[in-house]
Amino acid sequence: MNPSTDHSHVPDWGVDLDPAKRPAVPMEQPSRLQGVHWDRPAQQPHTVEVLHSIERPGITPVFGTSVPPSGVSGWIRRRAFRRSESDLRHWMLLLLADRVNVAEGLVDDVRRSPRTRAAAFGVAGVALAWWLLRQRRRD
Repeated sequence: MNPSTDHSHVPDWGVDLDPAKRPAVPMEQPSRLQGVHWDRPAQQPHTVEVLHSIERPGITPVFGTSVPPSGVSGWIRRRAFRRSESDLRHWMLLLLADRVNVAEGLVDDVRRSPRTRAAAFGVAGVALAWWLLRQRRRD
């Protein structure tokens, strides 16, 4: 066999070949999914905005609605889903949107809860005191 066509050293090589040409066919188990049939689930109603890939014709029958896109992170997500999933910018925008969402959540926590607000100002006060003491030592 020609060394340039011998790919037997590659893990999982040949799994997509014709079954008659696959080396493990005699030892493979019959598919557990043969004869399985099911009906497509009913379409879940749209109660919130759902973002989906431009590479699919529509949304899946069932989808998550617990955290719809909102704020700056939602705006970034909408821009990400205008791009193909094969585009690196799609994934980088989604990562950025996750980070922005964390910051939005922290700001929202501080804004809503007096206890969290006190803790945030306490942390800010400690950071300010540390910075001032550090500046004083330098002088």
